[in-house]
Amino acid sequence: MSFRVRVFALILLVAVAATAATAWLTLRQVTGQLRESAAADRESVTRITEELRAYGANRGTWDGIAPTVLALAEETGQRIRVGTDRQGQIADSDVLLGRDPRPGGTAPALLVDARPVLEIPEHFDPASMPKVTASVIRSYDSGVTYAACLTRVGHKVTVLRGKFGMPLFQDGGKAPGGVLDNAPCTEDRTSGARAADVAATQACRSEQAAEVLACLRRVFTERTAAVAPQPLTVRLGAVDDAGQSLAAGPTAVVAAGVAAAALACALLLSRAVLRPVRALTAASRGLGEGDLGRRVPASGRDEIGELGRSFNRMADSLQDSEERQRRLVGDIAHELRTPLANLRGYLEALQDGVLEADAELLDSLHEEVLLQQRIVDDLQDLALAEAGALTYHRRTLDGRELVEACRTAHSARAAAAGVALDVAGAGPGTVRLHGDPDRLRQALGNLVGNAVRHTAPGGGVRLELTEEAGLVRIAVRDTGSGIPAADLPYLFDRFWRADAARGRATGGSGLGLSIARQIVADHGGDVEVTSEVGVGSVFTVVLPA
Repeated sequence: MSFRVRVFALILLVAVAATAATAWLTLRQVTGQLRESAAADRESVTRITEELRAYGANRGTWDGIAPTVLALAEETGQRIRVGTDRQGQIADSDVLLGRDPRPGGTAPALLVDARPVLEIPEHFDPASMPKVTASVIRSYDSGVTYAACLTRVGHKVTVLRGKFGMPLFQDGGKAPGGVLDNAPCTEDRTSGARAADVAATQACRSEQAAEVLACLRRVFTERTAAVAPQPLTVRLGAVDDAGQSLAAGPTAVVAAGVAAAALACALLLSRAVLRPVRALTAASRGLGEGDLGRRVPASGRDEIGELGRSFNRMADSLQDSEERQRRLVGDIAHELRTPLANLRGYLEALQDGVLEADAELLDSLHEEVLLQQRIVDDLQDLALAEAGALTYHRRTLDGRELVEACRTAHSARAAAAGVALDVAGAGPGTVRLHGDPDRLRQALGNLVGNAVRHTAPGGGVRLELTEEAGLVRIAVRDTGSGIPAADLPYLFDRFWRADAARGRATGGSGLGLSIARQIVADHGGDVEVTSEVGVGSVFTVVLPA
């Protein structure tokens, strides 16, 4: 499993665990608190409606209810508004508490009916029930009117339970001033039913006692509506009520648990990551100090393992580069030491008078100097090319002219070596290139020179020019000794030569192929090589048309 997938899986696991824990805790808290809130709301609503109903039933009026509304709002924390259809709004707890009235909540209004319910014992004769009901109506009218009057003048009303579920109202207290008024209210004690009430109740005669009772209760409500307290509309709540908040304690515990789990996972992950990173750090420090043999254990198929393998490949490359650099220094020293030693010997012999400066000796010395100059020039060209500082003068040129110029430049050398040098392929003007003709001739010349040098007398070297699929191919094909397959990867290394003894008869400085490949690469191309021992080699320069 890759490191990225492991990190993603770990993060996903932590996220899922945290989400699940938070969701479970939130659901548990919300469910519990909603139950508690619903129970508390039901209890508050029940208390508010019962106290308001008791107020209306005991006083026969809603006058003076504001203190009761204020007390209930303070005790329950509810915003309470009460009113009737006839009187409109009677009291608002926001106003009573000195606040600006807030918009009402969305809860439906409650209806509080303080009127008593007619109760008739089962043993009563249904035939006598209408007449009894008419008397009860007359009695309740006088009693509730008396209770309302006592309430308005500030007297306490004492309520007793009377017959048929009707309250009995009595004057039970002093006025707020502390002085007992002399009969401030008078109760109508006239007995007997009123004719209109009797007529209304007589319409409820029926053979079914239950139907009679239901009808009499309806008549009682209708005939007492003018004096009984009107049904009270109660509206609770406001749009900006804060409501209950979630408890912080359990949330903090779960959050701490999730954080601890995430920390543990992070520690495990960091341990798995930092161990190979520490090994890489130590190995890279060793490489920086010159220990090119340092390697790191690279196991697994994830990114960390791939990083370790890349580091080891880099270390191998550095070690190989260091080895090639040492070889390069040795090769340069070898290439320069022998000719310089020869030059020094001849010059000292001339200085001591041992040899005479004839034309043949001077030509030999001049040839050695030119050889050293060529090596130095090749090194400078290669350094500039690899640094991207080699100057190119590009223009459009004819591919056939390029290969013909190269054949002409090396024909004399090929003839001296007994090697046939010819050109084949596309005709003049058919293949166009864009590049520096001098540098491209230099690259092809290095390839042709090597081919001539490694081809025995009687063999041949051919330059083949073709164009296909937008690419120009210039192949240098020889019938020389060929190159072993094991040597092919090193052909373009600087100073590399198949002849480790570096004899003059088997090769040049070892820089020609490196220079040729770099020049071709700077022209957006590549150099391909195929070879077979005893048959010959083919070096192909591939350039964009």
